[in-house]
Amino acid sequence: MKFIVSIIITALLAFAVGLFTKLPWYSFAVTSFVVGALIKQKSLLSFTAGFLAVFVLWIVLAMIKDIPNEHLLSTKVASILPLGGSWMVLLLITGLLGGLVSGFAALTASFLRGKV
Repeated sequence: MKFIVSIIITALLAFAVGLFTKLPWYSFAVTSFVVGALIKQKSLLSFTAGFLAVFVLWIVLAMIKDIPNEHLLSTKVASILPLGGSWMVLLLITGLLGGLVSGFAALTASFLRGKV
């Protein structure tokens, strides 16, 4: 139960930080760290919760922006990068980047909680 609650809280806080603040893109790492510190879990579960929350959130938000314009911008960006022009790969890499940052922030909090 803690795992699912951690995913939901992390996703909601990351969304709120991105929506209501003028902080940089990586500011959700602070919220992932806080959730990882407040909800006691094993380190692997803490990392997985942080990763899944932001991975799914970023992919969903990117799809919400990308579908109405028929993947025009993401296809052009993917063709500039060595991705073979695949907008799906670009969205997966976007989600992976956000998920890793969030997961490592939650993992760091879990490790610090265990040591202190």
